[in-house]
Amino acid sequence: MSVCVLAGGVGAARFLAGLVQATDPTEVTAVVNVGDDMVLHGLHISPDLDTCTYTLADAINPDTGWGLAGETWAAMDQLERLGGEAWFRLGDRDLATHLYRTQRLSEGAPLSAVTAELAAAWGLVCRLLPVTDDPLRTLVTLAATDTEPEREVGFQDWFVGQQHAPDVASLHFDGADAARPAPRVLEAIGDADVVVVAPSNPLVSIDPVLAVPGVRDAVVSRRESVVAVSPIIAGRALKGPADQLMANLGHEPSVVGVARLYAPLVGTLVIDTADAALAGAVEAEGVRGVAAPTIMSDRAAAQALAEVTVGAAA
Repeated sequence: MSVCVLAGGVGAARFLAGLVQATDPTEVTAVVNVGDDMVLHGLHISPDLDTCTYTLADAINPDTGWGLAGETWAAMDQLERLGGEAWFRLGDRDLATHLYRTQRLSEGAPLSAVTAELAAAWGLVCRLLPVTDDPLRTLVTLAATDTEPEREVGFQDWFVGQQHAPDVASLHFDGADAARPAPRVLEAIGDADVVVVAPSNPLVSIDPVLAVPGVRDAVVSRRESVVAVSPIIAGRALKGPADQLMANLGHEPSVVGVARLYAPLVGTLVIDTADAALAGAVEAEGVRGVAAPTIMSDRAAAQALAEVTVGAAA
């Protein structure tokens, strides 16, 4: 069975690690968010692509959910001593990924080709595709405060630099209108037996993917065989600011709010057993609700969730 996953963030990476155990990994394609990408120290950094790669390679830092296990930080420590920008921490081994990516891009290789090269170097057999090879950046408008007017910042500035503490007034996906889907993205969505929306932040991990022209239409056309996994459990996000962002931007931070957001796209929503009592409210939004354990505490739990999810679509 072929499965295409719309992915971004730690939750998506963990889900993918379970999915490649639950099904033939050569039949798995992930279409990954690049709205979080940035250029820092002259290097092109693709956090979501790297988190998926490292997690699938069983090399991720288990404590942070990002970066490499057993990492050292000599370069960042020295940069900080010199007074350079060290707020976005890049480990010594992780730097090699960004150096390689930047070199290959400067040679004219598209991001999708570089991503495939990196995945092959890590021994992955599933396919990772950036949603686009074109520039796409998530910009965050911070809500006005008593001392500051509204202002727009890059996603990583808000998410990492400011620890996603300020409230958000709006989001903008710069470059989306002019972007084109990367090669094989639309085919992966259209040809898959099942399309999964991973347990990612709907607003800053999935919406940038859908903002690339053609991608949303491709998913909508498959609606009855599209299943999403809610990243919200009992009104809270396990990791990251999904619940905060949903509330800031006028969406109910619950599985019902997730169902409302995804109703045009998905036929089924997998919700945690903690929210089983809300299955009827989910279905009132026009989305079939399936309750199952969704906390991926280890790979066995992630595999079990993947099996439920793919089965729910069928």
